[in-house]
Amino acid sequence: MRALEQRGVNVIGEAVNVREGDAYKAWLERSAQALGGCDIFIPNVSAGGGFDSEKNWTRNFEVDVMHTVRGCETLMPHLEKSGSGSIVILSSTNALETFGVPQAFNAMKAALITYSKQLSQHVGRKGVRVNSVSPGPIYFEGGAWELIKGTMPKLFDYALKQIPCGRMGTPEEVARIVAFVASPAGSLITGSNIVADNGFTKRVQF
Repeated sequence: MRALEQRGVNVIGEAVNVREGDAYKAWLERSAQALGGCDIFIPNVSAGGGFDSEKNWTRNFEVDVMHTVRGCETLMPHLEKSGSGSIVILSSTNALETFGVPQAFNAMKAALITYSKQLSQHVGRKGVRVNSVSPGPIYFEGGAWELIKGTMPKLFDYALKQIPCGRMGTPEEVARIVAFVASPAGSLITGSNIVADNGFTKRVQF
């Protein structure tokens, strides 16, 4: 926060549990009021992977899906007032092709793509754009792929071989794509799912 404030940016922050619906919605409303509205909303909280328990399905639904839905519904009045409101929902290439084992993360990320498309049709007439971005494998210190590299090297090597140029993406590269889609530079893009995977997926996307 301090680094951004030094650049003259008005920044606020507060810890909140997105599984607590009322507290989360109240936090969003306080934030919008403090910042003078909301032009861009990027819901990007996830419960992560896991397939060992039914609890994973409940947790991923509450965190990945419901925090997105609640956030969009709470902030929609502010986004409409913006005149150029934009929502960018973070999905995953795990939602697009079979990868790994059946798990809640993959299914919930797929649900978010459908929600994004349908929401874009519903609120487009109100001047709000809605898109999703689906990153492929993204490597960074402390991230899932660093963990996989250390604990499941065969899976890591397999995934790396699926990428034509031989490298995974970085958080900064995904951030630039999200920033473009969210900004006025992407004003014609709505209802789209932008795949940012360095060629990892093999399907033909028309």
